[in-house]
Amino acid sequence: MRIVVTRRVPEAALVELRALGEVWVSPEDRPLTPDELRKAVEGASAVVSMLHDRIDASVAEAAGPGLRVVANVAVGYDNIDVPALAERGIAVTNTPDVLTDATADLAFGLLLALTRRIAEGDRLLRARKPWSFHLGFMLGSGLQAKTLGIIGPGKIGHAMAKRAEAFGMHVVYSGRNDPVEDLLRVADVVSLHCPLTPGTRHLIDAAALKLMKPSAVLINTTRGPVVDEAALADALLSRRIAGAGLDVFEHEPDVEPRLLELDNVVLTPHLGSATVETRTEMALLAADNVTAVLTGAEPLNPVHH
Repeated sequence: MRIVVTRRVPEAALVELRALGEVWVSPEDRPLTPDELRKAVEGASAVVSMLHDRIDASVAEAAGPGLRVVANVAVGYDNIDVPALAERGIAVTNTPDVLTDATADLAFGLLLALTRRIAEGDRLLRARKPWSFHLGFMLGSGLQAKTLGIIGPGKIGHAMAKRAEAFGMHVVYSGRNDPVEDLLRVADVVSLHCPLTPGTRHLIDAAALKLMKPSAVLINTTRGPVVDEAALADALLSRRIAGAGLDVFEHEPDVEPRLLELDNVVLTPHLGSATVETRTEMALLAADNVTAVLTGAEPLNPVHH
């Protein structure tokens, strides 16, 4: 059996996969182009994919009839055409749960960095600008008694809420069938944890941003296209909202240029799951899913269409 890994993963996962057959790991330290991806998967029994790999019918056709499983090293699977693969009898799996705490930590870290102006203060010192302490210097805002609005109350959303409650925040939720407008009007912090679907693409657009309090901030650690980035830049520049903390971007790895110039924005390069422990667990879980399918067992984390 031939197993294709589209980008480098922790060695522990490769050890498990090599016990199943030949393992090919992309030598490129970048996403494969669509043509490179189709070429790489030829003859594969399994593909271990990353969130930047578009896995669709053309990839399945390039792999051939022996492809049995695509194991996505991510919770989200918006990069995979699940129905197209299901039609061909190809299992799709993801890696839920193991990154819950790491992503919630990062989301809350963005919130603290934004509201307490941590990144802005760091930039000031590194620029060697003169400063002196006084009672009005670089005032931020506290979180105690503020309202956190969670859009997408799954495991990561609830983990974010748990951290917020420890800081004395009130928490409100908006799920799949709940109107988001009421949450946007009352929340001091809006934190996005919903998957990217046709229904959530540009969920936060110009109209949604107009509903938020001028003092409110937006946190996004889910998928970039949930937010209309141009509309967000407009809202921040006009002080329609107070700030944003973003770990994901609409056209990743590109970022709306205006956001890069704003002090009321904190940006990180998709670090939600970026701890040694978490990324290792994600890769191992993907390998476990491949092992299950290729040895005739049910996948541990099947994605259903």
